[in-house]
Amino acid sequence: MKLSKRLETIASQVPAGSRLADIGSDHALLPVYLVQQGMIPYAVAGEINPGPYEAAKKQVAEAGLSHCIAVRRGDGLQAVQAGEVDVITIAGMGGALIVHILEQGRSKLEAVQTLVLQPNIGEDQVRHWLTANGWRLAAEQLLEEDGKYYEVLTAQRDAENGDTAGTANLYAPRMLACGIQVEESLLYRLGPYLIDSPNEAFYAKWRSELRKMAGIAQDMGRSDSESAQVRRDALLLEIAKMEEVLACLQKDKP
Repeated sequence: MKLSKRLETIASQVPAGSRLADIGSDHALLPVYLVQQGMIPYAVAGEINPGPYEAAKKQVAEAGLSHCIAVRRGDGLQAVQAGEVDVITIAGMGGALIVHILEQGRSKLEAVQTLVLQPNIGEDQVRHWLTANGWRLAAEQLLEEDGKYYEVLTAQRDAENGDTAGTANLYAPRMLACGIQVEESLLYRLGPYLIDSPNEAFYAKWRSELRKMAGIAQDMGRSDSESAQVRRDALLLEIAKMEEVLACLQKDKP
């Protein structure tokens, strides 16, 4: 089976030998691939919508893997039994929805050691939830595929790694080589690992995001509302800070 670059990146973050729950599994491509490659022995493919659920069942059956991949219909982590898996992947949703799924399914996370999350938007919301709930961000990847940009966030339990201080240090304000300081809020927004090793997809994504933000600020400028002007000024300040950081990072590129 051939995966997209996005799913390949997610698959690469799943530890070998894991028992996986793929939430919002769609056609169950990820669990089927990982089992076929001998990377994992067991998986749950969870889907809430009937169409993707049936498609996942068909995919698993055709692959002859119904004995080791359980396809279940359920809302978020309702598809998983407590203690059943040690890795959870959630991909292709907004950050707010991913946070909601994790929050609602908190009781199902006790035995889970690794989360691999790919929010389409709102990545900072996911990073904030991880920090607030005892998860250490262990790795980040940013890739481009078919003109879209995807961030893959891999998290592990703080307690398991004896590294509760590591999370706090990860988002501590840092000085870039060019002399610009990056504050905590921007580290949550841009990604603490991504900012350390920015690739071309990183720069392309944030150039695109800054254009969108500038357009929003321009629209706000047409309003006579005082509150709109206050929001516009705050947005322009945010844009200026991000542009400064991106220019600094590009200047420091080897």
